[in-house]
Amino acid sequence: MRGKYRDIQEKVFDYFNANPQLQTPLEISKDNHRELCMNQLLGLVREAGIRPLHYVVHDPAKYFAILEAVGSVDMSLGIKMGVQYSLWGGSVINLGTQKHKDKYYDGIDNLDFPGCFAMTELHHGSNVQGLQTVATFDPITDEFIVDTPNDGAIKWWIGNAAVHGKFATVFARLKLPNYDAKGISDMGVHAFIVPIRDMKTHQTLPGIEIHDCGHKVGLNGVDNGALRFRSVRIPRDNLLNRFGDVSRDGQYTSTLPSVNKRFGATLGELVGGRVGLAYSSVSVLKVASTIAIRYSLIRQQFGPPNQPEVTILDYQSHQHKLMPMLASTYAFHFATTNLVEKYAQMKMSHDEELVADVHALSAGLKAYVTSYTAKSLSVCREACGGHGYAAVNRFGSLRNDHDIFQTFEGDNTVLLQQVAADLLKQYQRKFKGGTLAATWNYLRDSMNTYLSQPNPVTARWEGGDHLRDPKFQLDAFRYRTSRLLHSVAVRLQKHSKPLGQFGAWNRCLNHLLTLAESHIESVILAKFIEAVQSCPDPSAQAALKLVCDLYALDRIWNDIGTYRNVDYVAPNKAKAIHKLSEYLSFQVRNIAKELVDAFDLPDHVTRAPIAKQSGAYSQYTQYVGFE
Repeated sequence: MRGKYRDIQEKVFDYFNANPQLQTPLEISKDNHRELCMNQLLGLVREAGIRPLHYVVHDPAKYFAILEAVGSVDMSLGIKMGVQYSLWGGSVINLGTQKHKDKYYDGIDNLDFPGCFAMTELHHGSNVQGLQTVATFDPITDEFIVDTPNDGAIKWWIGNAAVHGKFATVFARLKLPNYDAKGISDMGVHAFIVPIRDMKTHQTLPGIEIHDCGHKVGLNGVDNGALRFRSVRIPRDNLLNRFGDVSRDGQYTSTLPSVNKRFGATLGELVGGRVGLAYSSVSVLKVASTIAIRYSLIRQQFGPPNQPEVTILDYQSHQHKLMPMLASTYAFHFATTNLVEKYAQMKMSHDEELVADVHALSAGLKAYVTSYTAKSLSVCREACGGHGYAAVNRFGSLRNDHDIFQTFEGDNTVLLQQVAADLLKQYQRKFKGGTLAATWNYLRDSMNTYLSQPNPVTARWEGGDHLRDPKFQLDAFRYRTSRLLHSVAVRLQKHSKPLGQFGAWNRCLNHLLTLAESHIESVILAKFIEAVQSCPDPSAQAALKLVCDLYALDRIWNDIGTYRNVDYVAPNKAKAIHKLSEYLSFQVRNIAKELVDAFDLPDHVTRAPIAKQSGAYSQYTQYVGFE
């Protein structure tokens, strides 16, 4: 499952195995955890010789593989690495020009320049265009003056700010003086490099106020801080000027014609954060699935009279909890791996169609996968009973640390709306004869088919070969998406006249979110089917086909009401889908050990006594003090 980047991931795992003092203790204070994370990061960079920024620039897929391995050991460390290299480093590399790379690259790479990504404000998170921090150009001194105009504009939740950061990429409204009646021009949100601490003494610099955001639900190895700026002066060169520049005499130039175009290009270069979160969320799901399934294979409870007790994974109810989740983990693995590959291609080619594809996929997969993982972590905890509640078995820390994945780098509800909006644009292009981006190709080819009345004969087919046919499965997913898309387009048109565009959108919002989720499920299934069909090993292909069928049929059954309401699935076929999905769960149970072993997570990475591959109970008793 680790593919061509297995070597670099094993290098990460081996480093932590050789340095057990760098593994997160269970009971640790917030401040100690922060220093532990920084020491871990320093060790990886300076002792293990891993250079994340090099991979951010030259091999993004390898960078995400490192991030997955690091996050499997400690999610706080994974986020801290992401802040340093994806966000702070990525903003300098992607939004700056050569002068910025020459000045900052080496220091970011070797951790001499620890930094922050100061976008979110107290009053504004998702609405980045509404940010209020200002950077006003002073033509007399050739400087920008960075100010926090009110408490709502305080930069909030800024990782690396509270303790370790020496620089921040600050997103602020660029304001230029002019000599007309207005007196000043607002050029929209731009990014600026602002030093926040002295390089030698580490003291906060004049005009900058930093406070700790306090203890959090999780990720307390990350030092989130709040920043306020009071007339902080920075050189004009500190504007990250790839998409817009200011000359010595205060003239603004850009190759992009409008504020909206510049804003879109700026945020477009930062999409890697969403790609990383989607990919990392799957790694969290792998860890949790491994712990829950390995424990379920050794834990015995009850059984037939006068016979040995059976493992809890032999119970149908337990299979129903864990096997579809395991199938989803595999589905998400292939979908997010494909997303990472597309992202790497996008960074090399800058192809406009690929850029649009990655933006849509990263928003949708980040939202869908992180929400699913958050729910699954609770399922895993409950599946392990009381022992799942022990902190040493990690479900609590995994759940708490992962919880924020649903709202940072874009709130999931907002991201799903972006997916729905893109779908509607593609829908309009379809009926205007335009071309469609790659993610939406099935709409171009099949919309008329999917919107036609269901075939009453096909609706009653219930044979196993038919239900396990990938064409039936994918058609069912796409049929649902196409109907949702068509019906919401009609509803929006109907409500736009009396309510206006915003009011109509709000009236249809739940419909739009369901549409986006349906589309993302279709994309995930399509990538899973491709992975099965391209698998070169016959036995592995058979196992993957089994898992893929379970993923597809479980999803159809979970939304069977939709299919029944439009007569896409007759009652007898619905019963057959349910029956087959239960049988597939039983079959997947028989290879569950091999499926989680394929995640290739060593015991020193999972670190849960109940998930040890040998001597689980002895490890557990030793932990609490028995000899």
